[in-house]
Amino acid sequence: MYISPDRDQKIRSTLRECGKQAQQLAAKPFEVSEKGPNDYVTSIDRFLDEQLSAAFCTMFPEDGIITEENAASKAAYRANYQRLWCIDPLDGTEEFIRGKLHYAVMVGLLREGEPIAGWVYAPAFDRMYFGGKDWGLFQTVGDEIPQPIAIHKPPAPTAENCKIVLGDRDQKNYGRAIANIIPGAEFYSLGSFGLKVLEVIFGRAGLYLYLNGRVKVWDTAGPLALAKAAGLVCCDLQGQPLRWTPDVIVPDTLAHSQPIAIGWPDYIEPLLEKVQKAVG
Repeated sequence: MYISPDRDQKIRSTLRECGKQAQQLAAKPFEVSEKGPNDYVTSIDRFLDEQLSAAFCTMFPEDGIITEENAASKAAYRANYQRLWCIDPLDGTEEFIRGKLHYAVMVGLLREGEPIAGWVYAPAFDRMYFGGKDWGLFQTVGDEIPQPIAIHKPPAPTAENCKIVLGDRDQKNYGRAIANIIPGAEFYSLGSFGLKVLEVIFGRAGLYLYLNGRVKVWDTAGPLALAKAAGLVCCDLQGQPLRWTPDVIVPDTLAHSQPIAIGWPDYIEPLLEKVQKAVG
């Protein structure tokens, strides 16, 4: 385990407090602006970003810290820190703006470019998911004592049952082509990247595909630490492992250049080549 129990408790309490603040602030008018095409940020994102940045700088002064809404923090990615905290104050901002439930506060820890620990807090459900490599996977609701997550591997895909998590943009661009080549493919989506990954961890879907090249390191570090701890395959469409190294991360935005597939081996092995053909 890379994090002491006391530090883990502090991280969880910090994320939960920020999530509760998000809910309270959402009950009042807040500002929404567009960072890029279909990429939104709110005044609440920025407020939580500052809160989380200050908390993690205090807890881990020796480590690098990247937060989504602090552009200057991206320099930490190039600074050769052995440990790098990647913080997303509101994952699923569009969902949050619309008053829907599937958004999350997320933190991930990279060690020498590999995700080793993650925390995903869903404020609307007061539910925390956390864990990582050589640690395990846990969840807690409210103030309850954390419990190990029971991993549920889904049945292998068939022509009648093949559930795939695919975001709305990717469904629009690639859904028909994928469905044409994978009989039984059934797509669905949630707002938050992290909560989509958890759909696969819990076995409600066998595969999550992210194909539109917008996802950043603060979106992926925490959830994929959990996915790896669950035994999921995390790769690109050629089957190469996902990486967080400069050769595959866009320097200006810290976006992943690799398309992303996260799934159970029983899904990855028969479907990955078909997905690759479908999306070209």
